[in-house]
Amino acid sequence: MTVTPPTAAVILAGGRGTRMGGVDKPGLLVHGRRLLDIALSATAHLDAVVVVGPHRPELDARITQTQESPIGAGPVAAIWAGLSATRLPDDAVVVVLASDLPHIEAESVDALIAATSTDNPVTCAVDETNRAQFLFSAWTVRELRKRLATLRESSGLENQPMKAIVTEPFSTLRVAGTTDCDTPADIDRARRHPRLTIDQARIAVTNALTPLSPHRADLADSLGATLAQPLVALGDLPRSDVSAMDGYAVSGEGPWRVRTEIRIAGADGQLELGEGEAIRIATGAHLPAGATSVVRDEYLSLDEPTRILRRLPDAPYRNDARPRGEDWTTGFTIAPTGTAVTPSVISAAASGEVFAALVRGPVRARLIVTGDEIRQTGPLREGQTRDSVGGILPYLLERNGVRCESNSHLRDTADSFERVLADATEQDLIVVIGATGGGAADEMRSALDRLGARTIVGRVASRPGGSQITAVLPSGRVVLGLPGNPYAAVTTLLTMLPTVVAALTGRETPPPLLGIIENAAAVSSDAVRLLPVTQSPDGGWRADPSVRTAHLAGLIGRSAFALVPAHAQNGAVAELIVLPD
Repeated sequence: MTVTPPTAAVILAGGRGTRMGGVDKPGLLVHGRRLLDIALSATAHLDAVVVVGPHRPELDARITQTQESPIGAGPVAAIWAGLSATRLPDDAVVVVLASDLPHIEAESVDALIAATSTDNPVTCAVDETNRAQFLFSAWTVRELRKRLATLRESSGLENQPMKAIVTEPFSTLRVAGTTDCDTPADIDRARRHPRLTIDQARIAVTNALTPLSPHRADLADSLGATLAQPLVALGDLPRSDVSAMDGYAVSGEGPWRVRTEIRIAGADGQLELGEGEAIRIATGAHLPAGATSVVRDEYLSLDEPTRILRRLPDAPYRNDARPRGEDWTTGFTIAPTGTAVTPSVISAAASGEVFAALVRGPVRARLIVTGDEIRQTGPLREGQTRDSVGGILPYLLERNGVRCESNSHLRDTADSFERVLADATEQDLIVVIGATGGGAADEMRSALDRLGARTIVGRVASRPGGSQITAVLPSGRVVLGLPGNPYAAVTTLLTMLPTVVAALTGRETPPPLLGIIENAAAVSSDAVRLLPVTQSPDGGWRADPSVRTAHLAGLIGRSAFALVPAHAQNGAVAELIVLPD
C-alpha cells in the first residue's frame, strides 16, 4: 500500500515592496482578491499552511503565522522561520511560494508536489520566459532542512538570496501561474483580464461564486435546485407487506381452500387467513393477516367445483410478496446533500412521504439582449439584424435548471448597462448577450468596473467565446456575458452555464462526456475550438470546421458540439456537450 506523504506550504508574505514604494505587496488587490489570498486559495487543500510575515489577525486560525528574525532578513530566513513553525516529517513535501503570484492556482501547486520525491527532492517552477522561479518551488522537508542547516552553519541565513539554497541538484517544471509582480507595471498587467483556458475559467467560477442561501421549498416547485440537506424518507416503502404479482395470498404449504373475498390494491378493512386458506389478490394489494406467501397465477391450478387451489407440479417455490420496508425504512437517505432536484428526485421523495426540503435555488435569471442593431419584432430596417437567439435562450436556460424570469432588449448607451445591472435585484444571474468584446460601442466592461464588480473570467482561450465575461456585482449577483453572434452565444452558454449553476446551488458538475475526434488535426488551432460534431459508424466523431457564427444552421441535425483541444492530433479526446432537443 502506497502512503502519500504530508504536504504543506510556506507562503512568504513579508518584504518591504521597495520597488512599489514600500507598500504591503501581499495586500494589493488583483481582480478583487489580495495577492496573499490568491496564494492561500491555491494552497488551502494542503495539510498545513504557514504564512511568514507581519501578523494578520483576519487569517483563518488554522493557518500558522510566524515572522522571520530579524524582520526583513530576506527569503531564506523567512523559509527557515516557516519551516520551524510547523512539525513536518522528513518525507513531507513543502511548497515555498511568494505571495506575489497573481495567477497561481492549486493545479500548479499540485503539479510541483507530484514532481517532487526522495529521488527528485527539489522542483522549481519555470515561467513562460523559461526563467526558473525559485520562490515557487517544491521541496522534500529533509532536503530543505539539510540545505538551510548547512547554510546557517557556514554563512548564516540573514539576507541570503534564494540561489544560496537552490543549488544543484534541482529540477524544473513548466507550470501555469508563475508570473510574479515586482513593480507597479506588473500589477497593472496582472489586473488586466487574463486569457484563461476553458478549464481554468470553470475552476475560477467554481472557486469564486458563493452558493445561494438555502431555503425550504416544495420539491415539486424546485426543479433545478440542489438539496441543501439529505433527503430522508419519512415512511417505509412499501408501507406494508404487499403482493408483487397478480395471484393468491395463501396460508401454509397447500393445497388451499379459496375463499370468496378478493384483495385489490387500495382496499381497506381487516382480513385474516386461516391455515390452508387462500384469497385472490391483485398486484400492490396489502397482504391479509395470516398470509405466509403470494403465489402467482401461472404457478397454480384451481379446481372450480371444490374451490381447492394446488401448486402445479413443476412450479418453483417462491414468494411473490414485497415485505414492508423492502426498498427502504423510515430514516433512509434517499438522496444526499448536493443532489440536483430532478424529476426522479421529486418522484422518489414522494414515495418516501417527503414533499418539501431545504434547497439552494433554482437559479433565477434575467436575460438581456443588447445592441442598437438588434430587432426582435417587425420589419428590418437598413443595418438592422434579427434577434435569432433571444427567443430560444430562455429554453436553454430552463434545460440547465435556470428559471428565466425576465427577457429584455438593451440599447448600446453609456449608462444603460450600468443602470440595468444595478437595477437587477430580484434575480441571481444576469445573462447578457453581446457587448463583451470591448469595442467602440461595447459598454459592458466599463459599466462593470464603475459598479465595482469583480471580474472572474474576462477572456477565454476559445473560438468562439473568447470575449465572454463572468463577473460578480457588489450585491453578489452573477453576470454572465456572452458574445453577440448566435453560434458563439449558444455554445458559450452551454459550455459555462452548468458550472455557474453548480457553483450557485452548491453541487458538483458531472464528469464531462468525452469522445474521440477523428479529424482533430484538420480542425484544431492555437486555442480550443467549439465545433459541431457528427458520430461515425465506429463510434468516433468528426468535427465540422466550416460552421458560421452568424446563425445556428450549423447545429441543425447535430446532437453535440466538441471542445477540440488546441494543436490536437487525429484521435484526440475532446469534451462533448450535448445539445438540448
